[in-house]
Amino acid sequence: MMKSKADEDEYWNSSKFKAFTFDDEDDEFTRLKESKQAVNSIRSLVEEEEDEDDVEKVSWSGEPIGSISWSVKETASSLRTAGDAREQSFPKINTTPSLPKSSSGLYHLSLSPGKGKGGGFQSFSESLSDSSVRHYAPELRKPKSEYKDYVSDWSPEETVQRMQQGKVFSLEKFRSLQDKLLLLDEAVDAHDGNVITAILIYLKKSLSKDVLFRELQSRPTALRHFIHYLTETKEQGLQLELFRSELFNHLDTSLLQYKDHLSIKDENKKRDFLKSCLSLPFSPEDVVHVQDHYTLLERQIIIEATDKQAENGGKVEIFQKFPRRAPILNMPLITTLYYCCFYHYTETEGTYSSPANIRQTFRIAEKQYFMTALAARAKLKAWLDVNALFTSRSWLGFTRKKSPVGFSRVVDVLQKNNAPVQVLQEYVGLVDDAELKISLAQKYKCHDIVINTYRDLKDRQLLLGYRGKVQRGSAEERKIDDLLSNSQIRWKN
Repeated sequence: MMKSKADEDEYWNSSKFKAFTFDDEDDEFTRLKESKQAVNSIRSLVEEEEDEDDVEKVSWSGEPIGSISWSVKETASSLRTAGDAREQSFPKINTTPSLPKSSSGLYHLSLSPGKGKGGGFQSFSESLSDSSVRHYAPELRKPKSEYKDYVSDWSPEETVQRMQQGKVFSLEKFRSLQDKLLLLDEAVDAHDGNVITAILIYLKKSLSKDVLFRELQSRPTALRHFIHYLTETKEQGLQLELFRSELFNHLDTSLLQYKDHLSIKDENKKRDFLKSCLSLPFSPEDVVHVQDHYTLLERQIIIEATDKQAENGGKVEIFQKFPRRAPILNMPLITTLYYCCFYHYTETEGTYSSPANIRQTFRIAEKQYFMTALAARAKLKAWLDVNALFTSRSWLGFTRKKSPVGFSRVVDVLQKNNAPVQVLQEYVGLVDDAELKISLAQKYKCHDIVINTYRDLKDRQLLLGYRGKVQRGSAEERKIDDLLSNSQIRWKN
């Protein structure tokens, strides 16, 4: 029995199996499954025919299976359907980046792969080049020890330390004038010019010129750095304003008034004038200088009056042996110290003319005091006092010679004051360098030093050569002969 065309169409349309047609819309999941089965079947055939190690597996697009690009595309195809569903169920979010600037001025940027313009995933290079789309990954919590590297809650001292160490720092949090000045003072105390200059640049931007100039008046170190910074950056306008400000007007006026002491001839009037200058608005460093000048002149007036009376009385021996060539008034500090070491060396520290008192009052350095006292006592040929300058006692009670300067310089000072060979020889022997010691000994004819040094070096040839330089029949020649004939010495040549 033949079926009609209508019956056949009804049969095929009512069947539980769907017929294959080119017009029907393909199910995406079915196509994906069939494609996967086809790839697997081809892979099994290839594995049977060829060795797996010699075959490079590729996808339909020609990319090696297992590569990064293949993995990304496989992931994209599997997630596209789920992504479309999420986009329908959730509203779109604008992912245009915004970089909020925190009060500390610190930024943190994280990049993650985003979607490309065609709907697929971007490559890493695309994500870097696309300036309109940025995805921010959540930042992991930092340890507490590192938390301060990202939060600018540092004190002025900590900020200066971070600046010295080259770490991240922030100056914007210091907003009040008191905080800014504390920060500047910490930088000055740290003695770091780069840090001082960086903070001054911030203060220049955040403070008015009048306030900045006023605060720099009491901070001469910061003022010098600021002037140097303006000079280097060639900001002549601001530099001229600084020089014309009230700060420099006061300093210039004070220095000009202090300079008037040069025209005062009477020492007592000059002393009174210097005393009145102490109330002028000098910088802290200049105040110390003016104070020392006043104290020194006042002390010189007292010493001069006392010594002049003693010299005229003729009862003090040293003034009779070594008469004074000029008054001590208006002499420099080191000249005054030399004078007191020459005429008043043995006086107690409580007197104005005591060298120890002058050293303590005017904060004279050890080396400067030592060289001045050595020259003064060597001039007087007071070799016992010279020896006492070098003698130090250890905590065990032993004595040894010690000098704050090299003993070669000591020998030069002694030689200029015509010290005897015995004195020179003692201090030449204290020179550490063997070659310098021999050179000085030969120069000042300290024969024993040369002979003993050659003996210690066990150099027979040098000793024989030096034998011809000493006087014939002298004690030095006999000493050399005794050493050369000594069979216990193992000469090296």
